[in-house]
Amino acid sequence: MINTLNEILEKTKNREKPVVTIAGAEDEEILRAIIEAQKLGIANGFLVGNPELIKNTAYLHSLDISPFEIVPSSDTEDSSHLAVSLVTEGKSQIVMKGQVLTSTFLKAILDKDKGLRTGRLFSHVGIFEVPNIKRLLVISDAAMNISPTLKEKVDILLNALEVTRVLDIEMPKVAVLAAVEVVSENMPATIDAAILSKMNERGQLKGCIIDGPLALDCALSKEAAEHKGIKSKVAGEADVLLVPDIEAGNFLYKSFIYAARGETAGVVMGARSPVILTSRADSHQSKLYSIALATLLSLEGLYA
Repeated sequence: MINTLNEILEKTKNREKPVVTIAGAEDEEILRAIIEAQKLGIANGFLVGNPELIKNTAYLHSLDISPFEIVPSSDTEDSSHLAVSLVTEGKSQIVMKGQVLTSTFLKAILDKDKGLRTGRLFSHVGIFEVPNIKRLLVISDAAMNISPTLKEKVDILLNALEVTRVLDIEMPKVAVLAAVEVVSENMPATIDAAILSKMNERGQLKGCIIDGPLALDCALSKEAAEHKGIKSKVAGEADVLLVPDIEAGNFLYKSFIYAARGETAGVVMGARSPVILTSRADSHQSKLYSIALATLLSLEGLYA
């Protein structure tokens, strides 16, 4: 079982190196990440964007980008479509968002004719290493699906479980999050949580242990669950935090980073190839971990 983000780096070093294509590579942090990934033997890369700006950024920060091919583009929309086309043409195995808007990047990914659609739901899976928690935490979906239906939550969970498999989590424990632990008709998230738990109990959702509704304190703390009288195989030991909507996921995601000083990696699942979707504000270390995670997913044959 992989318990730290550095273990993901170690597992991907000096194996077959996929090519990561960066849409909008005119950014110091993303250049640092792909340079380090190349040096560690994790990945190679294409840099898509304005050649002059990419070279100037590298020069200003003393970054050596000579190992990478620069693919010229006219604007951020062109960068996104060119990056995706390199994947669809088989010249690259991973596409990564750089200095482009998320909406522009996703428009290229989701293009019905030239994008990376598979017929599956796209969802973001974030992995967190948080101080005082001795395991990686998986959060989904904090970036793509705004207010998912029950069916969409099933798909989001299945995408997250693909990630837990490459992290060698044998039987991941899934907490379906809500504000309370009781089912209330006034709180639809609690009803979805209860249904997902029952689906797991009846064998409709396999390969994991699901419990919900669970509030965040009970998902992460056995003591909190005991104080509340909650008896659960998941309480205090959750590997996957399934959030009710994008607002809850976004708040949780950013609180782990900015309040808890956590480190993160993130990918979009459901596409024809790994898609790296990080915030422009994320550190180069977070972007490096995301490249390593996408590389691991690619190497494990999920996209064969």
